[in-house]
Amino acid sequence: MGKKDVYYLRYEMLSGGSCGSAEGAEQLNFMVLSEDGMSIYIGSMRCSMVNETILAIIIAFAISAALCPVIIPFLHRLKFGQQVRDDGPQSHLKKQGTPTMGGLIILTAIVITSLFYIKSYPRIIPILFVTVGFGIIGFLDDYIKIVMKRSEGLNPIQKLIGQFIITGIFTYYLMTSGEVGTGMLIPFTGGFENGYYLNLGWLAIPVLFFAVIGTVNGVNFTDGLDGLASSVTLIVAVFFTVVSIGMKSGIEPITGAVVGGLMGFLLFNVYPAKVFMGDTGSLALGGFVAGTAYVMQMPLFILIVGLIYLIEVLSVIIQVTYFKATHGKRIFKMAPIHHHFELCGWSETRVVAVFSVITAVMCMVALLAL
Repeated sequence: MGKKDVYYLRYEMLSGGSCGSAEGAEQLNFMVLSEDGMSIYIGSMRCSMVNETILAIIIAFAISAALCPVIIPFLHRLKFGQQVRDDGPQSHLKKQGTPTMGGLIILTAIVITSLFYIKSYPRIIPILFVTVGFGIIGFLDDYIKIVMKRSEGLNPIQKLIGQFIITGIFTYYLMTSGEVGTGMLIPFTGGFENGYYLNLGWLAIPVLFFAVIGTVNGVNFTDGLDGLASSVTLIVAVFFTVVSIGMKSGIEPITGAVVGGLMGFLLFNVYPAKVFMGDTGSLALGGFVAGTAYVMQMPLFILIVGLIYLIEVLSVIIQVTYFKATHGKRIFKMAPIHHHFELCGWSETRVVAVFSVITAVMCMVALLAL
């Protein structure tokens, strides 16, 4: 292959409408695999992917940041305000009435941005489905609590049925699509190309249900302080975006959309928050994290990058179990554990900063595990 041919193919890749898709990437890699111009093509291809991902981030950020000043006053007028527990930290009482259901803003940014890319990046569809599906469950829960004034919202059985339906459809896709499967990359075994994959056979189905629903509820438990779930999940979304670009997975637009959507939302969700995401946002983000991990065959990495989610869930399980076993005694001052640190004298901003730093460090550990 001559120098002239190299520049010709490079032009084709950069100008082609589907150069960012996973299929196009594989074809171009094959064409130049044994040629001197290989580094030129791979560099150009990745540059194109990075550009499209950055554009997705910017679009989602703009939508989210623009919607917040419009939606927040609207939620105020509808009196869609947060109800604060009397037995919680006293500093939270002033949050009473702060608009919730702000997850609608995040979801709108994600969906609109994804629609621009869905034709060229069809692999984002199952992730989008899980994200929106769990978001709808969260919306119904918020609506019943806030609009219908039923403090319980959806009862546990109703919520679990909804979560099982969404997870079941997602499981069917993984089992029948032929593109992903249920194999799970084992961290620190050599990465995607040389690493070992855990294949559980039929046991993969109950494990998948446990992992998806557990992750969704882990994010939900994390959403208890101004900007906490948003900040932690933003860092996790950045991790998945970086890995997706590196492995050319074809899901970069939706991971980028989540990054941008959360960035715009955080402008109004950091302390003191002007809006909360509610279950609409937290369940949707949990669905995104679990769905993305499975589509990338990385569910075991949730234990690393989602360490905060895991700790939050475990703190609740430990607290409830110990309380029942000891007839009223507690291990933590309050669960989930972020409230424990608050009651120990930490400010909200300190808890959010520490949990975010821990997540960032764990994401770097996860990168080393690839």
